[in-house]
Amino acid sequence: MKIEKYERFFLYATAVVLVVFFGAILMSVGEAGLHLPTQDAVLDPTAVGETPPFDNPGVYPTGPDEYTAVMVAQAWSYSPNEITVPAGSEVTFYVTSRDVIHGLLIPNTTINAMVIPGQVTKVTYRFEDAGEFPMVCHEFCGIGHAGMYGKVVVEG
Repeated sequence: MKIEKYERFFLYATAVVLVVFFGAILMSVGEAGLHLPTQDAVLDPTAVGETPPFDNPGVYPTGPDEYTAVMVAQAWSYSPNEITVPAGSEVTFYVTSRDVIHGLLIPNTTINAMVIPGQVTKVTYRFEDAGEFPMVCHEFCGIGHAGMYGKVVVEG
């Protein structure tokens, strides 16, 4: 079967573009350390308030410059609403929802996770620079969605 010269060019060009895009995805995973949040555990969304550690949300030191943030998303707030850690800290977030699907997005970081009822989402980030980082819900969760926010305060 004879393939026209221009068709062959576009077939090769398409193959090259696909290889470049696939390579970019692999580099983002390997070099930049970008990855999907993991589902750490499954629990009963109606019993989140009675299930450890979500019965006592907060920020807990786990080692030198390492912290665990246990959070609960609910209509239309995060608990806790403010997290304070020192600069240079690595924070592992464990987040779940007790009602509907929410999101956890912290701009200018790699934290961008869906928070699904009955699932514990785990995501880790190292906050190198001091400042305030807003936490926002990026999944529409009802009429109060626009007011669902919090912040991470990184002290210098």
